Amino acid sequence: MTGGGTCESSAGYVGHELNGSGGSAPISAKTQTFHRPVGPIAYDCVKVIIVRDGSAILFSEFGQRLVKLGDVVLLCANTLCGSEPECPITATTVYMDTDYLIDQVFWQHVGLLCDRLDARELASAMYVEPAQVLRLGEQRVGLVMPWLDELVRLTVDGDQYRRFNRVQALWFSLADVIAPFVKVSPVRLTPSQRERIRPTLPRHRQFNPLRTEARKIADLLRSELARRWTLDDLAGEIHLSVSQMTRVFTDAFGKTPLAYLTIIRAEELARLLRDTDLPIEAAMRQVGWHSRGHGSQLFRQYVGITPIEYRRLSAATA
Repeated sequence: MTGGGTCESSAGYVGHELNGSGGSAPISAKTQTFHRPVGPIAYDCVKVIIVRDGSAILFSEFGQRLVKLGDVVLLCANTLCGSEPECPITATTVYMDTDYLIDQVFWQHVGLLCDRLDARELASAMYVEPAQVLRLGEQRVGLVMPWLDELVRLTVDGDQYRRFNRVQALWFSLADVIAPFVKVSPVRLTPSQRERIRPTLPRHRQFNPLRTEARKIADLLRSELARRWTLDDLAGEIHLSVSQMTRVFTDAFGKTPLAYLTIIRAEELARLLRDTDLPIEAAMRQVGWHSRGHGSQLFRQYVGITPIEYRRLSAATA
């Protein structure tokens, strides 16, 4: 249910995965039926997964949860999530560009915010749980299914650009049903919040493009996964100070460089546990974790289960 793995598509394939990069539509959707375990895998966009039939055990930062018809899974960008179907499970996944959603936060609270940088900070303060399971119930999910089917059809036909206003209308209708179930942290919105550290006049209405330095750091981390990276090492690679480098990367990916490194290490460790017979300690060393206890703790923090449990789960369903 994370958008990858072995599946049968009941509505065709989108043609490309929405990943928040230039040239991708801000909203896209597809419906799939899953028969085998998936992930854990992380996407750099926000995902809303609506369960339409069947059930599965989902594992992410919330631990393990059973999801079934009537449930909606909300995953923030760069959040690892995997699943083990109990039986064939059908779900529609809506992929959304993070900047598009930040823009909606901005306009929702435009009277209290100075610019889109403030909107990004507000969203980070409100939506602190990266993975949530929302129990909408069968009746509410049945209500939104026609909207989901139309959204998928527009995506498959490539009409999400030409029919963009209709796509937005479908998303807003869906969001109106889902939003009351989303857990947010209480944030006091007062006029004093207009006074920000980085005021912008006139109001800034565009997001900056992804900086080359941020892309270079991500490429370095992925290409040398097992290296004992430090913030000083990374900053030196792109000739910025540690604070500048951290800000540039976090603005681009929504995670600090070392948090991002943990995610891709956990992702690769899961692949090794699933696809190879390497002992767990050897697999951990291969991704850069030299302490089994520390590695297990980090893996469980981001995946929701321990490496031992994950290997047992993979073996049982192979």
